[in-house]
Amino acid sequence: MEHYNLLIGDVITICGTISFAVSGAFAAMQKRLDAFGVLIVAFVTAVGGGTLRDLLLGSTPVFWLKEISYSLVIIVTVILAMVFWKKIKTLKITLFLFDSLGLGFFTIIGLQKGLVYDLSPLACVALGTVTGCFGGISRDILINNIPLIFRKEIYATACIMGGFVFLLLRALGVDDAVVKVVSVALVFLIRIIAVKYKLSLPRVY
Repeated sequence: MEHYNLLIGDVITICGTISFAVSGAFAAMQKRLDAFGVLIVAFVTAVGGGTLRDLLLGSTPVFWLKEISYSLVIIVTVILAMVFWKKIKTLKITLFLFDSLGLGFFTIIGLQKGLVYDLSPLACVALGTVTGCFGGISRDILINNIPLIFRKEIYATACIMGGFVFLLLRALGVDDAVVKVVSVALVFLIRIIAVKYKLSLPRVY
């Protein structure tokens, strides 16, 4: 069972890395950056949240410096994205879907890292939110867009809700793999529903 849970964790990490790398690559291609620019934006998007997470925890060198596999996955993903992007008619929608997937995957990764460090539930949710959001923030800043987290769209809120559901299901003794899948799916669905129905948090002014 432990081996199975570790496998699920590895799959989530790889899927999250690919999802954010694709979203970064497509965002850069929308801005018509050259191949090197696309690679840099994709790389920062994929590792930005995890890098900040590790720095906050004092876990250095940060994860992608310890494991070359992350860099290789990002490079291969960017190459494939550049090869096939012209065949994708709805680039904006595809970018949104991959960004939402990456948000869910990395939120759970950050939460798990917080649990490993025995942080409080609130700190774990905060760490998951930072891990999920910061890659997208970095991407948008690099390509001169207003980060999604600062717009009316529900973004960080999706991470927070997914994080609390993760902790609740875990406390109820639900199978670890099921907890991860449900939590990732919840973050993803909240983003989809919020954008589809133009839901947003109320203004304070």
